[in-house]
Amino acid sequence: MHGTEAKPRLSVFRSALHIYVQVIADDMQRTLAEASTLSQELRGNLSALKKVDQAREVGKLVSKRLQDMGVSQVVFDRGRFLYHGRVRALAEAVREAGLKF
Repeated sequence: MHGTEAKPRLSVFRSALHIYVQVIADDMQRTLAEASTLSQELRGNLSALKKVDQAREVGKLVSKRLQDMGVSQVVFDRGRFLYHGRVRALAEAVREAGLKF
C-alpha cells in the first residue's frame, strides 16, 4: 500500500485504550496530518464516550484537518486490524465527513 501527496495513506493503529491515525505521503516520506484520542482538541470531550464513539470523533478530526489542507481522497490502511468495531467506526466517520477511499 502506497500513498502519494494527492492521495495519501490513512494509517490506523489501535491499542487497548486509544486509537491513532496518521496521514502519510509515502512518496515524500512525510506525515501530513495526525489525530488520536490523545489530541488536545478531543482530550476533555472523550472521557464520557465509549471507545467506538471516541474513534468516530478521531475520524471527524482527521477529516477536518485533511479538508483544510485540500485533500479529498485517501488510501485506507487498517494495518493488521480487522475492519470491525473502532476501525470501522473511524472509517465511516471519515467517509461521512466527505473524504473518499
